[in-house]
Amino acid sequence: MFDTPVMLTPLHYAYLIGVIAILAVMVRRRDTPAVCIAFLFILGVIGLGSVAGGIMTVFNAVLYAAREFMEVIATIALVTALSKCLKDLGSDYLMMVPMSRVMKTPSLTWWILGLTMFLFSLFLWPSPSVALVGAIMLPFAVKAGLNPLAAAMAMNLFGHGFALSYDFVIQGAPGVSAGAAGVSSADILTQAAPVFWVMGIATVVSAFLLNRRTMGIQSVVPAGPHLFGGGEGADSGELPSGGDGGVSGTGGLSRKPAASRKAAMTLAILTPLAFLADILMMFAFNLKGGDATSLVSGTAALVMCAGAALGFKGRFLEKVTDYVTDGFLFAIRIFAPVIIIGAFFFLGGSGITTIMGDQFQSGIMNDWAVWLAHNAPLNKYMAALIQMVVGALTGLDGSGFSGLPLTGSLARTFGLAVGASVPVLASLGQITAIFVGGGTIVPWGLIPVAAICDVSPLELARKNLLPVLIGFICAFFTACLLL
Repeated sequence: MFDTPVMLTPLHYAYLIGVIAILAVMVRRRDTPAVCIAFLFILGVIGLGSVAGGIMTVFNAVLYAAREFMEVIATIALVTALSKCLKDLGSDYLMMVPMSRVMKTPSLTWWILGLTMFLFSLFLWPSPSVALVGAIMLPFAVKAGLNPLAAAMAMNLFGHGFALSYDFVIQGAPGVSAGAAGVSSADILTQAAPVFWVMGIATVVSAFLLNRRTMGIQSVVPAGPHLFGGGEGADSGELPSGGDGGVSGTGGLSRKPAASRKAAMTLAILTPLAFLADILMMFAFNLKGGDATSLVSGTAALVMCAGAALGFKGRFLEKVTDYVTDGFLFAIRIFAPVIIIGAFFFLGGSGITTIMGDQFQSGIMNDWAVWLAHNAPLNKYMAALIQMVVGALTGLDGSGFSGLPLTGSLARTFGLAVGASVPVLASLGQITAIFVGGGTIVPWGLIPVAAICDVSPLELARKNLLPVLIGFICAFFTACLLL
């Protein structure tokens, strides 16, 4: 497949050492941006032959990564701005109450709660949806006889697991993976769609079947002040940061609309209709990838402006500014470290030409891929397994997103080396990174859901473990059929 062997240079070895160092820091649950900046400087010095070159490489790489991620950042910012407007008007409450009326049995309630969380997470992302769905629907779910721990499982697996790993509406996770893998987000969402669906369905169905006899009200382990340094979450009224950035505060969601009921009701009807229209237009005009993301983002901005105008009239202009500012602050908090991490891994692909100059026509990881093809006994299935393991290891920091630049870059490396589908390999790393760290497995990534449901994150992680492992196995075999 590769006719010309690659001559490895000190630049290649320095980059490989950097990848190993970053992965080791992630496994130890420590932050990696400082390590990425240090290796960007070292690579610049080695590649360009001067200290000045190293300094410029740091900035050029960060700037390149910021440009690559700007579409995702803007989308999350505008969707978050809309969610804040919905909360201020009380429209979020009005949107949720009708669903609570059909909660009759614990089993039915589990599915209603999970599917509601899934739908809201696709359009608002999981952490805002935890506050929205949990604060409003959880009391109705418990009243219907659903165990709070089972409720936490439903919200967590459907939201921070299934919805966040697939993310086909906002396309935050696919956008990061695609940027590092050198493919489009549409490629990941279409070519790897069976992997995402098998993972999600296998996980939630196995979770239901394994726990259906214990879903009724019973004694559960509460989230006490001894967990995670003083009970941040349930006892303090704060919702700590989760894998997709998190939002603080569960109390900001009032049970009665704060503004005029007419404005709240109008926006509660307009919002789902607007997004439904988006979905219909995506199918009608075959909009995918960036076009679909632009449609959702633009809709969020317009609906947010309409809500501010309806609810705040004379303060309309200032409220729009506040919502947009809050949205971008939220998005930057999530993506600031991801940009730095991505800056390092973009050197592994075609981004190296823009970052370090025209004399570098092949990405460092791409060169390693060619070298592996000539020297290592690597096959498609081993590459898929390595992707899943690396994704899971990067998820141990409780973020989920921080490992996506690495798994995306490795997907391109392995895909070139063994002739496998890069989008499918990228999807495996994305799934394991987000399911582990985004999160459904590591307790420090589960605090938002555990806090709002008042259960132990350790107990929730234990309950999630087997269903998620079953999902991983099913996703792996599905991916093997697609490679």
